[in-house]
Amino acid sequence: MTVKTLQDLLDEGVEGRYVLVRSDLNVPLKDGSITDPGRIDASVPTLKALSDAGAKVVVTAHLGRPKGEVNPELSLAPVAEALSERLDRYVAVAGDVSGEDAHERANGLTDGDVLLLENIRFDARETSKDESEREAFAAELAALVPEGAFVSDGFGVVHRAQASVYDVAKKLPHYAGGLVQSELEVLRKVGEAPEKPYAVVLGGSKVSDKLGVIEALAPKVDYLIIGGGMCFTFLAAQGHSVGGSLLQEEMIDTCKDLLDRYGDQIVLPTDVVVASEFSADADHKVVSADAIPDGWMGLDIGPDSAKAFAAKLAETKTVFWNGPMGVFEMEAFANGTRFVAQAIIDATRDNGCFSVVGGGDSAAAVRTLGLDEDGFSHISTGGGASLEYLEGKDLPGVQVLES
Repeated sequence: MTVKTLQDLLDEGVEGRYVLVRSDLNVPLKDGSITDPGRIDASVPTLKALSDAGAKVVVTAHLGRPKGEVNPELSLAPVAEALSERLDRYVAVAGDVSGEDAHERANGLTDGDVLLLENIRFDARETSKDESEREAFAAELAALVPEGAFVSDGFGVVHRAQASVYDVAKKLPHYAGGLVQSELEVLRKVGEAPEKPYAVVLGGSKVSDKLGVIEALAPKVDYLIIGGGMCFTFLAAQGHSVGGSLLQEEMIDTCKDLLDRYGDQIVLPTDVVVASEFSADADHKVVSADAIPDGWMGLDIGPDSAKAFAAKLAETKTVFWNGPMGVFEMEAFANGTRFVAQAIIDATRDNGCFSVVGGGDSAAAVRTLGLDEDGFSHISTGGGASLEYLEGKDLPGVQVLES
C-alpha cells in the first residue's frame, strides 16, 4: 500500500478547498505561557504550505489531559496566538470543538484562512474505547470541511487510534503531512538500516517503559547506553544496593536476563550523583555505582560515567537517544544529560554521525539546557510514537493512511 502525501494534495490543487489537519500542538504551559514551542514550530511548514496554496484550513489538536471535560486552563488559545505569529496571519480559535461556533467559523473561512478548533480532548469521544462513539465524533469533524481532505501531521499521536487521528481518515480523502513523512523516514533509517557503529542511549524512569525498544534494538546495536532512573534496576540486577533510588523490583529478573543476553552491548554507569532527598537544593555527592548509601537516591549519572558514555558515542555513526540521564530540571542533576547530549552533538559534527533525539523529555532537555538544536540530525516530536515504531508495533494513525 502507498500513502498519499501533502505534496500529492498540493499537486491536486487546494485553492478554495477545505482541509482538515491533525497537528500535534501539545506544548507545555506555565501560567498560561508556552515554555517550549517545539511542536508548534514543527507543525508550521504543513499549515503554511496549505494556507499559502489557498486552502481553507481547519486544525485539530489536543493540549494536556482534560479527560473529556472543558478545562479553560487547557484551552488552545495561547497556541492560536503562537501560530498567528509564525504563520504571519490571524489564526482564530473556535469556542468549541465541533459545535455551533466551530461550524460558524468554518463556514466563514476564506481562501488561505486557518481556524484552530478548541482542544479536541474536551470531547470524551476523541479517546473513547467505543468505536461507534469515535466514528460519530469523526463524522462531526468531517462535516466541518465539506468536500474536504484530511492531512495527518501530528506524529506525536499516530500511535493512538483516536477519532481525530484514525477514524476521521476513514471519512475523508487522506494524506500524510510533511512532519509525519519526515519522522517516518528518519525512524526507518534508524530502525532498519543504521550505519555502524550504532548506539542507543536510553534514560527516563522505568525499564518497563523501554523494555520493548530494548528487546527490538539490542540485537542491532553496538552500544546500549543506559542512564536515568531506569539504570538503578539494572544495577540492582547486578547485585548492587541502590539505596532510595528509583527501583522496579518486578523488573530485576528481566534486567538480569537482558544482561545475560546483551551484556557485551549494555553500558551502565560506574558512578552516580546521589542526593539526600528529591529536591533541587538537597545535599548531594558523587559515589561509585556499587556504593550508594542507604537512604540516598541516585538522581544523575556521575562524571566518570558521562565521560565513558561520551567516549563510546564519539565512535558512532548512528545514535538514537530517548530519555534524560538524570533529573535535568534541577541544575545539580543536569550535568549527565548535558554532557551526553553534547557528546552526541560532537559526534554529529565531527564524525558525521546521524543522530536522532526521540522526542519527549529528551527534546525538552535539549531546549531547557540551551543546547544547539541544529547540532542533532533530527529532533522528533513524538517520544511514544518513536518508541512504538522502533519496537515494530503498528501505528494506527499511519496504517489508516495506507489505503
